[in-house]
Amino acid sequence: MRTTLTLDEDVAAKLKAESRRAGRPFREILNDTLRRGLATRRPSGQRQAFRVKARDLGDLKPGLSLDNIAELVERVEGSAHR
Repeated sequence: MRTTLTLDEDVAAKLKAESRRAGRPFREILNDTLRRGLATRRPSGQRQAFRVKARDLGDLKPGLSLDNIAELVERVEGSAHR
């Protein structure tokens, strides 16, 4: 099938360089590159749901709270943690 497409300059340059390096026609390099790229794409319906497994981290020492993480880190590690 003959079609016309516009390639970005950097993409065209890379394809031309690969064509010269491989000693194969530009058309073959372009088609092979597109085939490989399309073959690696996953169908959008087959994504697995992201799940978070909650873990009990135990009790904090008295006076510490998870409500302000920056303050918690500073109190536990000191001001040099930055």
